[in-house]
Amino acid sequence: MELIFATNNQHKLDELRSISRGRLDIKSLSDIGCTDDIPETGETLEENALQKARYIYNRYGKDCFADDTGLEVEALGGAPGVRSARYAPGVGHDSQANMRLLLDNLAGVADRRARFRTVVALIIGGKEYLFEGVVNGEIIDSPRGSNGFGYDPVFVPEGWSKTFAEADSDEKNSVSHRGRATARLVEFLINRS
Repeated sequence: MELIFATNNQHKLDELRSISRGRLDIKSLSDIGCTDDIPETGETLEENALQKARYIYNRYGKDCFADDTGLEVEALGGAPGVRSARYAPGVGHDSQANMRLLLDNLAGVADRRARFRTVVALIIGGKEYLFEGVVNGEIIDSPRGSNGFGYDPVFVPEGWSKTFAEADSDEKNSVSHRGRATARLVEFLINRS
């Protein structure tokens, strides 16, 4: 089954292709000639994921899915949340600046509980579906590891002693928020056919 993944993020695309293990034919936006900067103006992960999927479905008429992911930190009232990729002011998608701001905001804070949450919006045959994946953990004081992307170097999942950035991709995908949401998407699609 061919699906368009509404993202320009190569890291996400590679990760989703790895997670789906060839059970889906995932095409990128560049595969369909889309270079648009798709709006993400929602106030929730669900709204953003649906907004991106609807944009592609309405413009290209192709079955597609989109995701939005947020890091939700308990002591920060759920921030950065839906603004995770643009957390640091004025810098866009600068992972290093976002991580520095997060660590600055948590300086001296004992409660480091956090969770990564991914919402995948699927539009297939004009019908919309949502799938969620969550992984709980905590934020450490300084980055460790060079794998992954985003906040991976400062996030340690529950039951682990290492960060997502210290894990290889298979290990991370086996427990990650995106892995869990994608597994639900793949299971739904397999059971549907």
